[in-house]
Amino acid sequence: MTCADLKADSEASSEHQASLRIAVIVPCYNEAPTIAAVVARAKAALPGAAVYVYDNNSLDDTAKIARAAGAIVANERYQGKGNVVRRMFADIDADIYVMVDGDNTYDLEVAPALIATMREQSLDFVNGARIDKRANAYRAGHRFGNRLLSDLVQWIFGHRFSDMLSGYKILSRRFVKSFPAESQGFEIETELTIHALELRMPAAEMPTIYGVRPEGSSSKLSTWRDGLRILFLISRLVKDEHPFQVFGTIAVGFALASLWLGVPVIAEFVATGLVPRFPTALLATGLMLIGVMSFSIGLVLDTVTKARREAKRLAYLAHAPVP
Repeated sequence: MTCADLKADSEASSEHQASLRIAVIVPCYNEAPTIAAVVARAKAALPGAAVYVYDNNSLDDTAKIARAAGAIVANERYQGKGNVVRRMFADIDADIYVMVDGDNTYDLEVAPALIATMREQSLDFVNGARIDKRANAYRAGHRFGNRLLSDLVQWIFGHRFSDMLSGYKILSRRFVKSFPAESQGFEIETELTIHALELRMPAAEMPTIYGVRPEGSSSKLSTWRDGLRILFLISRLVKDEHPFQVFGTIAVGFALASLWLGVPVIAEFVATGLVPRFPTALLATGLMLIGVMSFSIGLVLDTVTKARREAKRLAYLAHAPVP
């Protein structure tokens, strides 16, 4: 589906969403130049929705401007987008959540069509994949990092989303209320995506226009710092969600090293009845023991992970699907 098709569908679907409780949730830090436009566009696209702006210790008039524009404004004192999203998910009650950044770069006009798709296909997660309106919509470093990290997540967790780090996502109530948010910063988008993949939720990705930040507005994302934080998060989630594969691989590595060192010692003992390289024999034994321990840890953690995943699945199923 093209962006033009989404625009047409948005106009046709707005009238069918009056009975839904829709919340537009906007995490903000120093977005005074753009937040009024975001609130206005959200209200125009989704007239019946409540627009929530959560200010994250802004040093400008973001909160004041958002309140004057008609948004419901709250504050989150813990710094970082992940902390803001966690607070919003805990505080706000709705059937559908439209999460969007406060920089006025996302195409809110297609939100009704994204919501209609969610309802028609009984989805819990719709990712708004960015299509650049202009070549310089976001920095080359951000583009490369997004592509690299998105491909890494697809390779490990499943091929579903090409723009994992998009800040434009449509979420169901049961997705939000079963999401155990742990991230503090911009890695929250990665955690959201992996949550959908690990629980095998019905999800989709749809193209949306991505615009250029206006003058006076600047990105808060650091290519290297936040890229490394996302990479560390992916590594942690791989360990948490697939512990047997991780610790099993470590076990195989130690076992192979033990055999490489130990087989010549054993062969020499069989031939001569002597163990002249006693330290090598001890090292090989130690490496094999570490391998066995790693394998055992992997088995135990795999059982714990399955139990935790079942608990998240039950929390997810405790809420009704999108009506």
